[in-house]
Amino acid sequence: MAAVTWFRYALEATHIEGMRFVRFTLIVLVIAAVVGLAARLYSGRYPAGSLEEAVRLAWVAVITGAFAVLVDVCWAAPPVPRSVPLTSAFVALFLSWSGRGMLRWSHERWASPERASARRVVILGAGVTGEQLVRSMLSDPTSGYLPVALLDDDPAKQTLRIRGVPVSGTRKDVVAVASRTGATLIVVALREPDPAVLREMSDTARQAGLGLQVLPSLDELLRSRVGVADLRELDLAALLGRQQVHTGADTAGEHLAGKRVLVTGAGGSVGAELCRQIHRFGPTQLFMLDRDESALHAVRLSIYGEAMLDSPDVVLADIRDAEAMRVVFARCQPDVVFHAAALKHLTALEQYPLEAWKTNVLGTYYVLEASRAAGVNTFVNISTDKAANPTSVLGSSKRVGERLTADAATRSDGKYLSVRFGNVFGSRGSVLSTFTEQLAQGRPITVTHPEVSRFFMTIPEAVQLVLQAVAIGRSGEALLLDMGEQLRIADVARQLMEVSGKCAPIVYTGLREGEKLHEELFGPGELDQRPSHPAISQVAVPPLDPAYLLSLAVDHGEIEAMTECATGVVPVPRPADTARSDASVTS
Repeated sequence: MAAVTWFRYALEATHIEGMRFVRFTLIVLVIAAVVGLAARLYSGRYPAGSLEEAVRLAWVAVITGAFAVLVDVCWAAPPVPRSVPLTSAFVALFLSWSGRGMLRWSHERWASPERASARRVVILGAGVTGEQLVRSMLSDPTSGYLPVALLDDDPAKQTLRIRGVPVSGTRKDVVAVASRTGATLIVVALREPDPAVLREMSDTARQAGLGLQVLPSLDELLRSRVGVADLRELDLAALLGRQQVHTGADTAGEHLAGKRVLVTGAGGSVGAELCRQIHRFGPTQLFMLDRDESALHAVRLSIYGEAMLDSPDVVLADIRDAEAMRVVFARCQPDVVFHAAALKHLTALEQYPLEAWKTNVLGTYYVLEASRAAGVNTFVNISTDKAANPTSVLGSSKRVGERLTADAATRSDGKYLSVRFGNVFGSRGSVLSTFTEQLAQGRPITVTHPEVSRFFMTIPEAVQLVLQAVAIGRSGEALLLDMGEQLRIADVARQLMEVSGKCAPIVYTGLREGEKLHEELFGPGELDQRPSHPAISQVAVPPLDPAYLLSLAVDHGEIEAMTECATGVVPVPRPADTARSDASVTS
């Protein structure tokens, strides 16, 4: 203030009365301190040199200047000219901004990773995600990444610089930019990248000998900011030709919060992820049922960070045991049940069809009856696309499970429905895990037929569909996710080899008993209707009286009964049916 006053009087101090000026200055300093304390300016709330701190400094300066003007006006003989208080406030604000800006610049300069040893990176995407990633890399000296260029297809961003890192072209220029800057890694900083862009980047990176990493999807991040720790290798599921479908499963929260929920098959790939997602909605109790104690140990550990198997939420039981199901459901009294327990390998069940009957048919029936007796409000049965116009033991057993669920819907006040899955990437025993293991062992990749194709979905998509069924499904229906076009299995194998950088011959083994060349989503008479969600089809399922099914099994055999009730025709016995036991069938 003294300097501003001095300049105001053209460097002459003769017009200033000393004591009055000192008193006025002390009053203004007290006002500035009080306003600064009230604004939490000195409590370390704002990062030095940040926009938040700059805005708060501006408010403190303006308020202090306004109070100083009032004090000056109220003084009988003003100690300084009227213009000095506000001018001094803006000068002080400029000096504060300058000092803090220099402090931040110095900190960021010294915090940058070591240029000689850090991996030089080209970032695709100069939007909010790319900006956050650049700042994260340059703010952590231990990150090991040094961004040297950004690429973006938006013409308006071609002159942009973020923390000194320039936008040097579009994705078409990635090889030239990497060569010029010495970069060895491409990072795709797009929250929801187009699969075509990912495939293009994957091919380009492989041909140029560059590494490629991506950020997780928005749902996986579950937070608003991204950083170096979020980088991961490119996931094959992101290269499969379509965007992952987000069905907005959070709408299921109001149906699960505060409820008692039971999941059968909780130790499986989908069951475990389902338990993890249900847990975040805050159910009163989450019961995890499986006959595999090690799988229960693993899923409980992933949710709670400890795995005490003596806790009441861990249920070790077999759905093929009717009495055990009645006891378990009577004790747990669940409001919502997700039935994920099943046998799912087509070729194994063709060889041992009676196992499909015992687990997928009788097991589902026992769980349904126990649910009805316990007064379950919502029951979701997890089925498969092989239940549509079934040609295999697996498909027939799951179709009968759908029909038994639809029958329970007619005999219950609750909501009983099914969901149909395609092939789930990343689940245990999936084609992706099989191919990965064959490549790791240096063995040929086995595919049944050059043209065989299947529908695919990721585990997050599968879980979202199950949870969405709780919110939008109607009793007696089966819900199906729009999974786009079918993918040729041979193409999936080739894509995996391209991503992994490994090569192996593809051996065609021929279609096996019960396998289709191309999968189907809808059976005869089923229509693709989407009344509740644009990506989810809802089809009516005809109910099946379990008494009729069981009596037919006694008269004609379990497998014949299962096939007839699934297809509506009396089947010709197949050689695999000889594996059937002669034991009587009971409910």
